Parts: sequence; C-alpha cells; structure tokens
Amino acid sequence: MPLATEQALSAAHVLTQALPYIQRYQGKCMVIKYGGNAMIDDTLKNCFARDVVLMKLVGINPIIVHGGGPQIGSLLERLGIQSRFVDGMRVTDAETMDVVEMVLGGLVNKEIVTLINSHGGRALGLTGKDGPLLYARKMVMTRRRTALAAPEIVDLGHVGEVSGVNKRVLDYLAKGDFIPVIAPIGVGDDGVSYNINADLVAGKIAEVMQAEKLIMLTNIRGLLNKAGDLLTGLGAEEVDALIADGTISGGMLPKMDSVLDAVKAGVNRAHIIDGRIEHALLLELFTDSGIGTLIERR
Repeated sequence: MPLATEQALSAAHVLTQALPYIQRYQGKCMVIKYGGNAMIDDTLKNCFARDVVLMKLVGINPIIVHGGGPQIGSLLERLGIQSRFVDGMRVTDAETMDVVEMVLGGLVNKEIVTLINSHGGRALGLTGKDGPLLYARKMVMTRRRTALAAPEIVDLGHVGEVSGVNKRVLDYLAKGDFIPVIAPIGVGDDGVSYNINADLVAGKIAEVMQAEKLIMLTNIRGLLNKAGDLLTGLGAEEVDALIADGTISGGMLPKMDSVLDAVKAGVNRAHIIDGRIEHALLLELFTDSGIGTLIERR
C-alpha cells in the first residue's frame, strides 16, 4: 500500500474515533485553564490555538482562562521588583498589581486572542473588570507553621478570590460565535482591582457555567503519587486524602482546590493534562485513551 494511502487511512481512523466524542460534546461548555509551557513555546501555542478553533467549529463552547506568572515575574525582575509567594499565591502590593494588569490584561491576553483569530477563530479578550465579569473580594490566608503554633494570618495585598461571576456575559459570548479569553483580574465592590489565581477563576467559571469539563494545562504529566506514578480516575474523597497526606502541596494546592470545588459543585469531569504535548486538548477530548489525570464526580 502506498505511503500516502496509509497516511490517509490513518487520518480517517483518527476522525472516526473522534466522531462519538464530537457528538457527545456538541453544545457543551468546556473551561480551559491555559498556562505553563503551552503559553511560551511557539509550536505549542499554535497547537493550542488550532485545537480551540476546532472545538468551536464542531459545536463545543470553549472558555479560556489564562495565567501569565512567568511573564509577570520576568517584567517584575526587569523593574527590580522582588516576587514573593505564599502557598503558590503571588503577594501583590499596589506596584505589583499595576504590572499584573499590564501583563495579563494587555500583553498576554491580546497575544492569545490574536493567535486564535489567526487560525480562523473569533476570540474576544477581556478581564474580569469588563462587563463586569468577575466580582472579587480580598483573600484572607491563614496557615500553621507547626501543629502547636497559632494560625498565622498572611496579608497577600491585592490578591483576591472570586465572589461572583456574571453568567450573562459568558452565556452571550460562549454560546454565540465567540471564544472568550479571560485574564484573571477581578474587581471589588469598592472598585479595587484584585489579582486572582487563574486556576481558581477557571474552577469558579466552570461551576457557574455547569461545564461539561474543566481542563487544566500544566507542565507535568498530571497528578503524581509520591513514587512519581501518574494517578487518574480519582474521586473527590481520594483527592482530599492526597492533600491531607502531603502528596499534593505548594503550587498544586490552588489548582486542586479549584478542581475539587468544581467537581463537588456539579462539573462532570476535571482533567489535569500535560500542556507540553502537542495537541494535548484534542488527545484528551477526542481519543479513547486520553492523557493526564481525570477527576470525576461520583
């Protein structure tokens, strides 16, 4: 059989394997947290954009929530502003908040929108302040350094948590012809801007939209146990146990908190997948094997 014919048959097989998934997900909302290497490597950026455009073309309604930690950190370093993190959260004073808004709401958001549109999509970029879309309140963090010590209250500055989501804005955009691309900046009742962890924003939007799936693109294979083995097919109770025994810690905590909240609130499935793999979204959505860690509502 000629090589060209073999390649065509292989492509046809892939399409037929994808068909039942396309049928199942038509008209469904999927919230995608876009971050990590997938936002930096040019090949991966283009793969992501094509994947999202294809999702929209086959009737799925993707909503993109993006991060931008490395880009923020790079500009802060150039400006001589030191970055500090507490349990994965960036401490954000007024000066840092200005940089966050500049990078997330301007540079990063518009780059993603332009990239998706260059592949035939109709992306629309916005921050949580537009609409307004994301209502926020100041995050109060407490932590214990030891089991016997009193809890310590940590002031994270302009770091917020989502207090509300304007569903009407998302319904209008996502269920129409647009692909919303959201920078995780919220606004308080007093008009103050807040830097919100993108994982938490993605999880809260998935809850409000009752999304079919919440998909987190990361720089790791998925959720790993202490031996480094990939875990998948987990329920909320199993994830809670992994947090309790310290398997999940540091920067993974806000990610898993948002996943758990979303699943417990009615999102059918959450996926943590390796954004370093080309076309990771399509592999997760439209193949029998999928990739990464699946956490499901039971």
